[in-house]
Amino acid sequence: MSGSQLWDDVDFYFTSHLSPDDEALQAALRDSEAAALPHANVTANQGKFLQLLAQIQDARRILEIGTLGGYSTIWLGRALPADGRLISLEYSAKHAEIATRNIARAGLERLVEVRVGPALESLPKLADENPAPFDLVFIDADKVNNPNYVEWALRLTRTGSLIVVDNVVRGGRVLDAESDEPDVVGTRAAIELIAAHPRLSGTAIQTVGSKGYDGFAMARVLP
Repeated sequence: MSGSQLWDDVDFYFTSHLSPDDEALQAALRDSEAAALPHANVTANQGKFLQLLAQIQDARRILEIGTLGGYSTIWLGRALPADGRLISLEYSAKHAEIATRNIARAGLERLVEVRVGPALESLPKLADENPAPFDLVFIDADKVNNPNYVEWALRLTRTGSLIVVDNVVRGGRVLDAESDEPDVVGTRAAIELIAAHPRLSGTAIQTVGSKGYDGFAMARVLP
């Protein structure tokens, strides 16, 4: 059995027991596939991981940077209390339209707002609203801007908030200090920012599975 097949089989075992998709999640994936959205959504077990992180945080306010078809948004939104709030930022109007339908079908339209436009334009507008601090920020957008997103996340959170950055391993390419690939440059800059920032305590975890070899970085906001 090849390594990748083994990863797939182990993912299936864990997912089938611990984080099975329901109809709303399956429909979100089907609609994303039908609309030819990129295959960049988290897996079911990763979605459940994010949901558990939000619940451990007792999160009432979540910020997501990168909505895509709303699959991870649904997992995160389900962690919120009835008076919670999730704001998700999506560059593509097409993606946002599909995500909004998927979120509504999951019964989360009262809790979730999808805002359309480049995140680096949406984030200053959000900050201008002087919102209550976010308890959890999930960053899963264009990787070249990861350090900018981490900086904005820090501005919009509080002591004890959690910042999660997806896809930080890049199939191992994150090791290449000489790379000029934007996703690697941005990811390395975000990791180095987390390492050096006096108000962040972070780590990174490598993952393997049905989406290949990648991982998450996580940072807790310090006083």
